[in-house]
Amino acid sequence: MNSYRAPIEDLRFLVFDVLGLPESLPAGDALDRELIGQVIEEAGRFCAGVLAPLNASGDREACTLADGEVRTPQGFPAAYKAYCDGGWAALACDPELGGQGLPIVLRAALDEMMAASNHAFTMYPGLAHGAYEALRHHGSDALKARFLPNIVSGEWLATMCLTEPQAGSDLGQIRTMAQPRADGSWSITGTKIFISGGEHDLTENIVHLVLARTPDAPPGTRGLSLFVAPKHLDDGRRSDPRNAIRCEGLEHKMGIRASATCVMRFEQAQGWMIGEPHRGLAAMFLMMNAARLHVGMQGLGHAEAALQLARAYAAERRQGRAGAGAGPDLLSAHPSVQRLIADQRALVEGGRALALWTAYQIDVAETSGDAEARQRADALLALLTPVVKAFLTELGSECADRALQVFGGYGFMVETGVEQHLRDARIARIYEGTNEIQALDLLRRKVLGDGGATLARFVEEMRASADAAPGEASTRADSTRALADELLGLSQWLGTESADDAMLPARVAGEFLRLTGLAALAMMWLKIEAAAARRADDEPMARSKRALSMHYFDYVLPQAHACAAIVRNARTPTDTVFAGEP
Repeated sequence: MNSYRAPIEDLRFLVFDVLGLPESLPAGDALDRELIGQVIEEAGRFCAGVLAPLNASGDREACTLADGEVRTPQGFPAAYKAYCDGGWAALACDPELGGQGLPIVLRAALDEMMAASNHAFTMYPGLAHGAYEALRHHGSDALKARFLPNIVSGEWLATMCLTEPQAGSDLGQIRTMAQPRADGSWSITGTKIFISGGEHDLTENIVHLVLARTPDAPPGTRGLSLFVAPKHLDDGRRSDPRNAIRCEGLEHKMGIRASATCVMRFEQAQGWMIGEPHRGLAAMFLMMNAARLHVGMQGLGHAEAALQLARAYAAERRQGRAGAGAGPDLLSAHPSVQRLIADQRALVEGGRALALWTAYQIDVAETSGDAEARQRADALLALLTPVVKAFLTELGSECADRALQVFGGYGFMVETGVEQHLRDARIARIYEGTNEIQALDLLRRKVLGDGGATLARFVEEMRASADAAPGEASTRADSTRALADELLGLSQWLGTESADDAMLPARVAGEFLRLTGLAALAMMWLKIEAAAARRADDEPMARSKRALSMHYFDYVLPQAHACAAIVRNARTPTDTVFAGEP
């Protein structure tokens, strides 16, 4: 049962029909449909053929630590070599640095398929692109020349060293110190925990990006600087001097067990500052935003993989009677099971469209020759990044749970593979900023922070999608317009109410983010319907998309009204619940 098939046809439909690649990108003349289609197909073949077979075995074997050295599960080093040989590390990187220069949206499609087939493996190269962005934008020419070509090729992997025992989401509590050296480098001392890929046997060198304080640093997050500290010095070979960086332990985890989650000790390790002193968090945000989109794709990947398992099982398992037949019917004939699967499909396929459309905004923001288009894409990206991260990772857990429900008791067994998706998906709601932090970021900073101007741009996009919807979707278009009005009105009401109740946004941020996510999927389903309408009516893809869109609006989108109601009813402070507690 534990198999994975890459959603090639759906990805092709979204990339070509909904996003309009390659013509819709400024660099479209350097691309063609054949190349894009080949990249999608080869990525799917790699994930299904190389990564998926290692998923269950890697979970059972996990990583081991001996004398400060980590060994990954059997097959992982060979799979990583195949990943690099296939050019996947360099997919969306600058050609001048050895990259292929392909759109970020294709990188996002690859990220989903990798996470669906083997989330734990994905953790090793997962932060490399974020490190690439941080160094590319903030590193000196010398640091770029030293580190970027090896990161682009995949010869070296990277980490993001933020968390400390006393400093989780509150980075202002970081204590790791960096002291200046006479040669212009820095000595870094401190302990970092929960470091994905902090130590492993996939590459000779590991490039650590580390947040630390300098002696003259002000308190809080304003005093943080960003440093790069490699595992091996000189040219980064195993024979080169070893930096004073050591893995002191491996975390024993609920899921993604084949990913080495390390406790890392820096003992006067040599590093170099990236960017300006005390501006480390701004540089790190480039890495964190790239990681948050990547994590959203992880949630989507688990939802897709679990859905595939549930659909396959429902199509072969006979259980009970759905109709008046004499014998047991297939599970797929039972309305309750049909509903479980249809809900998942509407969420997964709509979520995939949203994720790729968001990644497409990065391509527009980076490559468009139109300043207004770049500004609009940047604004949409800022608003949607926390939504993609939080909404799609919640979706991953929800869909894995529903898929397990389709299996019944067998779903609780390891052999089916669905329980691993439920375990592995859970972490995505926690790391790279918990989903509660994403919700606060959305509501306080991205919506209320600019008086609703950014949200207004998103609402304009919703209305434009409604206006472009085909005639048969007129009722759904009207629902989307009404939801756009509700979203904008609710943000204005919150802005007014929070003047007298500063904690109101914090109490309702989760519901506001889910409302925004549901609204975004409504917008995407109208875009999907418009694209499907341009195909022949009798084409299976067009029929399927139209049916799923109707299901989404009838069965899933009504949750948005419940979210809005909770927001408006949240005048009672939650701390009253704890009044009088012993």
